Amino acid sequence: MISCSDAIGQLWNYLEGEVDEADRSVLEEHLKACRTCCGDLEFTQELNSVLANNASVDLPAGVHNRLVSFLSEL
Repeated sequence: MISCSDAIGQLWNYLEGEVDEADRSVLEEHLKACRTCCGDLEFTQELNSVLANNASVDLPAGVHNRLVSFLSEL
């Protein structure tokens, strides 16, 4: 099984369908077993949805900077 760090590092690519079949299978097995990473996946899915639905909304600079910082930590 992959580590939580590796799983979290692949979430955005996973959601975008940009991981190969083998990596997807390994990641999905990890997500089935790890409640923490599963929660991170749910949060990432929700964030992705909010961003996609509000792409034309200008964020205040402080919010944008915090979001970029947060995402870079994932």
